Amino acid sequence: MYEYYVYILTNSNNRVLYTGVTNDLERRVQEHKQHINVNSFTAKYNVEKLVYFEMCGDIKNALAREKQIKAGSRAKKIALIESMNPQWKDLSEIS
Repeated sequence: MYEYYVYILTNSNNRVLYTGVTNDLERRVQEHKQHINVNSFTAKYNVEKLVYFEMCGDIKNALAREKQIKAGSRAKKIALIESMNPQWKDLSEIS
């Protein structure tokens, strides 16, 4: 059984926000950092810093949560990020 993650990435100056879903957060963040898809939004804007994530029990809940986050305002996304990560540190680099 998989665990699913909804996550938010940003670029180095915290201006661009990207929300996604995955069943392997570590692998997916590394794919973003390595620009696996050179034509992707995240590669184009250097969006590779993990600033927020949450775990969901199943894919339906994860997709619904992703949709809810994406539909929210930038201010709501910032509040969500700062509730977990007030310094906007790259959570993928914290052991």
